[in-house]
Amino acid sequence: MDYVSALLPPAVMAVFFVGVIRVIVKTQGGANKSKEDAAVDAALARTEAAPVAAAPKTDA
Repeated sequence: MDYVSALLPPAVMAVFFVGVIRVIVKTQGGANKSKEDAAVDAALARTEAAPVAAAPKTDA
């Protein structure tokens, strides 16, 4: 019966992994897709518009 106890944790993890993937795939798109896309676009625009700070110079 050692093989059952050895195979049970990977089997349980595989079932949960498949469940997580299914949830991720099902929640892509839908009614909120345009709102999510707009939020990502706004965040990218803020990041690209931000000035790049120069790294401080160190004298070694």
